[in-house]
Amino acid sequence: MTSMRVSRRIALRSSAAAAAWLAAAPAIIGRAEAAAMKMRCSSSLPNDPKYANGRVYYDNLVKSLKANGLGEQIEVTFFPDNQLGQEIDVINSVKLGVIDLMVSGSSISANLVPLVGTFDLGYLFTSYQQQTKAFDAGAAKPIEDALLKGAGIHIIAWAYNFGARSVLAKKPVKTPEDLAGLKIRTLPNPIITECLRLMGAAATPLAFGEIYTALQAGVLDGLEHDPPTIMASKFYETAKHYALTQHIFSPLAVYFSDTTFNRMAPKLRDGFLDAAKTAATDTRAHGLAVEKEALASLVEKGITVVECDKEAFRKRVLPQTDNFIKARPEAKAVVDLIRATQA
Repeated sequence: MTSMRVSRRIALRSSAAAAAWLAAAPAIIGRAEAAAMKMRCSSSLPNDPKYANGRVYYDNLVKSLKANGLGEQIEVTFFPDNQLGQEIDVINSVKLGVIDLMVSGSSISANLVPLVGTFDLGYLFTSYQQQTKAFDAGAAKPIEDALLKGAGIHIIAWAYNFGARSVLAKKPVKTPEDLAGLKIRTLPNPIITECLRLMGAAATPLAFGEIYTALQAGVLDGLEHDPPTIMASKFYETAKHYALTQHIFSPLAVYFSDTTFNRMAPKLRDGFLDAAKTAATDTRAHGLAVEKEALASLVEKGITVVECDKEAFRKRVLPQTDNFIKARPEAKAVVDLIRATQA
């Protein structure tokens, strides 16, 4: 008899517990469904909200996601300063779907799909405004398609690096002859390396995270980059002469893994892509404004800005584009459209 009463009590408790769970189940399931989708976004630049394009883009993306009502549905974590690895490793991780987003110049992806290197050709663009007009006219589409097909990576938006690439060196550079023998760091990218070689330098490919110590140690005599990046990374502490060669207006790309793209629900994905493009537009405006400010700040830090013979450098680099088109005829239509576009 005692055993029956105990069994009955256990059964009643179990029934009560089951009823309670069923009553709570919709709320539990609802919370699970509402869990934010998590993404990781990488940048090689420091965590500088003013001068580092990766951080500026990330801040604009978070703002745009909230404006689109997606602040609770998509959670993007930012990893600046090579925290997820050097850029060549990160772009491969985006290809594999290990990292969702990467903010970097177009140059790094040319290691995966050489046609992207079209945008690194020396003196191809004349300004960022001209670049935007050319991209809006369709010059970016073949590059985007090639990268998606060849590497499984979307370029979901284009922004600007914060200024044209120019040469920071330990001695004044006004002519190609002044560059002769100087070990100038370039991206580990054959197109940019060739551009600097044609300009007269001993072009030296090196990962971004290794530049500062290489300048300190005398392994490098300089580098080529935009003014805000030089400010953000404090390269002005190691070299004092900035020659305004403006040899490359490198577009800033927002890379997005196709793996992540495909696992997003269509409605969520559309909202995210819209926010990502808005963030790029906002980052462009910031970049144009902050380039001049950074150049003035470099002067305050003791940098001498050198007006160089840009035409002499341009003439030396011109054969690069013709040779590139001979090797990759599919680049001709892109180059022709860019050249035909006026700022």
